[in-house]
Amino acid sequence: MGEKVVAGAVDLADRRSYRKKLKECLTGLERLLDEKRFDRPQNLMGLEIELNLAGPDGMPRMMNAEVLERIASRDFQTELAMFNLEVNIAPHRLGGRVLDQLAEELRTGLGYAHRKANEVDAGIVMIGILPTLGKDDLVSANLSAVDRYTLLNDQIVAARGEDFLLDIDGVERLTCTSSSIAPEAACTSVQLHLQVTPGRFADVWNAAQAVAAVQIAVGANAPFLFGRELWRESRPPLFQQSTDTRPPELQAQGVRPRTWFGERWIESAYDLFEENLRYFPPLLPILDEEQPLDVLDAGGIPSLAELVLHNGTVYRWNRPVYGIADGVPHLRVENRVLPAGPTVTDVIANTAFYYGLVRALAEDARPVWSRLSFDAAARNFDAACRYGIDARLEWPRRGRFGGTEQVQAVALVRDELLPLAAAGLDAWGVEPADRDHYLGVIEERCRLRTNGAAWQAATYHRALDSGLARDAALAATTRRYCELMHVGEPVHTWPVGLPAPAVPLG
Repeated sequence: MGEKVVAGAVDLADRRSYRKKLKECLTGLERLLDEKRFDRPQNLMGLEIELNLAGPDGMPRMMNAEVLERIASRDFQTELAMFNLEVNIAPHRLGGRVLDQLAEELRTGLGYAHRKANEVDAGIVMIGILPTLGKDDLVSANLSAVDRYTLLNDQIVAARGEDFLLDIDGVERLTCTSSSIAPEAACTSVQLHLQVTPGRFADVWNAAQAVAAVQIAVGANAPFLFGRELWRESRPPLFQQSTDTRPPELQAQGVRPRTWFGERWIESAYDLFEENLRYFPPLLPILDEEQPLDVLDAGGIPSLAELVLHNGTVYRWNRPVYGIADGVPHLRVENRVLPAGPTVTDVIANTAFYYGLVRALAEDARPVWSRLSFDAAARNFDAACRYGIDARLEWPRRGRFGGTEQVQAVALVRDELLPLAAAGLDAWGVEPADRDHYLGVIEERCRLRTNGAAWQAATYHRALDSGLARDAALAATTRRYCELMHVGEPVHTWPVGLPAPAVPLG
């Protein structure tokens, strides 16, 4: 949520006024859609990566303000907690050598940021959840000193009315409470944007929802939290529970969580914005001076500021985004599924797989969402988060008999989805050499049945077997991860375990 928000008291009347303004914004969006005022196809994609700060010991460093001051680049911004940063890559047109170009820009930017962080005894870490984070690190005192985070925390805490319960049962079980939303900051992700026309939006969003589980299966990179080994991708349950405004009674009534997979395939972007208003009370009822319907009546393009702000407080894994560029409105699908890391090559491989696969599935004459129930897609997402590369997923059966079947995620990707992703990248006009290189990384992960989460878990257990205590094993795993991350070879090539200690000569 990058909007500028000034913290302050929220008056009771503000919510009524804000709700009214939200409805006006939704009407404005509907008019823009009906009047076909949106941008023509641009084939534009964007990339954001949330990052961690850690020291040479592998422990988190609460110093994003100092690091950002040294980086001194608008490409890098604060995130929720003091050990977080975010890097934003300027939009690119999909096609040609875009994948290698993105990789080079990321390596250059992250390398520079890492050197600047080193000046204050910190470093950049791309990982889904930093394994060395402790419960005492994720408290409100460690939230970034930014008004919007303070206000968001206050409003979510007030809406819940009690401590947040974190209860994740995986390889081990973690149960604890938090008095703030700070545990959300443990979740660091890659966010992939795709600008689409209104006519293509529903197909792209549906395709993205259908493959969210596959993205997690091949890209999982967050198996640890607070010293416990949990799900292979522990971000989704952690994010949901740490932002859950529902006390147990509302959960029992079936009230929807603000971190939400969704519950149906859609027919228009309007469906998602309308659901956000219908199901979720405003958290930040901050009124803009603009009157969106008056702006439309005058032939202008409204910012729909209230709708945009509210949309930013509903945490869909594939989020609709309304924006304006050069005076023209556009729509984007923001894919928020993937964890950060492990390396730039891995991030770009995940990026290539997503954009290629979504393009192919969105243009399929027999779309996958016509053959797979939404409930099955949601179950797949849960299974992929729990089991990562070893997940089994429900998928439409190939051939004329139809129906669905349970398949190993790695077999599904290797046999069916990688060829589709390649065809999708060809449709975007991506250079074949780049296509083959980055999709080859995904293929090798499937062949070796490994990804970031699998490497972390295996290395951690090797460390335990060597005699290290739990905390020391997590710190050693983190240090080794950081070392290999900065070398830059993709995670499927990483040797499992810690390097042998040097033997003194003589």
